[in-house]
Amino acid sequence: MNPLTRRRITSIALNTAGILVFLFAVFPVYWMVATAFKSNNQIFTTDFIPFPTEPTLDHVSRVFDKGVAGNSIWVYLKNSVIVAVSAVVIGAVFSLLAATAVARFRFKGRVPFLILLLVAQMVPAEALLIPLFLNLQRLGLYDQLFGLVVVNVGMTLPFGIWMLRTFVAAVPKELEEAAWIDGASRFTTFWKVLFPLVAPGLVATSIFSFITTWNEFIYAFTLMKDSTSYTMPVAVQYFFGQRGTDWGGIMATSTLMTIPVIGFFLLVQRRMVSGLVAGAVKG
Repeated sequence: MNPLTRRRITSIALNTAGILVFLFAVFPVYWMVATAFKSNNQIFTTDFIPFPTEPTLDHVSRVFDKGVAGNSIWVYLKNSVIVAVSAVVIGAVFSLLAATAVARFRFKGRVPFLILLLVAQMVPAEALLIPLFLNLQRLGLYDQLFGLVVVNVGMTLPFGIWMLRTFVAAVPKELEEAAWIDGASRFTTFWKVLFPLVAPGLVATSIFSFITTWNEFIYAFTLMKDSTSYTMPVAVQYFFGQRGTDWGGIMATSTLMTIPVIGFFLLVQRRMVSGLVAGAVKG
């Protein structure tokens, strides 16, 4: 077999494997959206129906008209947006500042701090539930959206610091030193030199934080008492009842949940590209 034929076979095999992996990853999402527009007869049939032959908006309209657990679906969506966006913004600020300090300065306790971050990532969320519940009660943040924001920031902060630390450490110190020689202050150097170069990493951590916070269930369900403070993942579980499971409502609500995530990703994806370009110019 000549090298050209071998490269073609390898290319075809890799492309075929990539397509199969893509289909495997996308199929659950497709099935969720398709089921949201199927009738109950098509949902509960034993036959395999790959797409709705008689599409209907009954499930979607029922979710919007009747709401969930006596509340409008917009209440849960608003709570999820508030918690997720607040956690992303607060977490991004603290992650960037902490990562810069760890990557640029050598101080006593630096290594134990990094090890502590790793340990925090290993602890299961269920193990922290009772301590967080007691602490939020003492602080008066139980059943408060701000308390849920604080919990989610703490949950995503270790990963954000570790990831951004790598990005900050990869930026040559000579760039900052050159800016200082030109008379720039530390804040100006941080904002105009370091920040554009670290922006792609900040976007990546923000995507992780947003998705993690948006899909978080156990804290939102346990630390919130009033149903008007619940988020979208908690709203989905109300479709599981003693008399059966409303799969149409689950799929319709889940489809609605994915729209903000996709919109957030498309929004920050542009920032990631602009950050890369800005970093190249600054470098």
